[in-house]
Amino acid sequence: MPDHATPNLPSRDFEATSDFYCRLGFTERYRDRGWMILERGALKLEFFPFPDLDPAGSSFGSCLRVDDLDALYSAFQVAGVPEEQSGIPRIVAPRTEHWGGRVGFMVDLDGSLLRLVQN
Repeated sequence: MPDHATPNLPSRDFEATSDFYCRLGFTERYRDRGWMILERGALKLEFFPFPDLDPAGSSFGSCLRVDDLDALYSAFQVAGVPEEQSGIPRIVAPRTEHWGGRVGFMVDLDGSLLRLVQN
């Protein structure tokens, strides 16, 4: 297995988090009272319980680097994540950044910021 990193993100409610991400094409691979793992192809997100988290004050985040950013963003659109500049949850369309890369954003139910980066 090649080296890799796996984001560990907070969840106020595993059931709600699983439902949200499963609508985005993720599959729940593991869950117990203290940990949950979701996968979408080669993407893997791991969650820990944080029932008292204030989503508006969350500073959790991660980058999801993918080969087809447009397909991932489209799947999030089809799943009904609102395209907004503020609010929770939301997505922001990919754009070319000053450094030349394309990046979109998704904020999940718990306020975690996922940067969606084109490989």
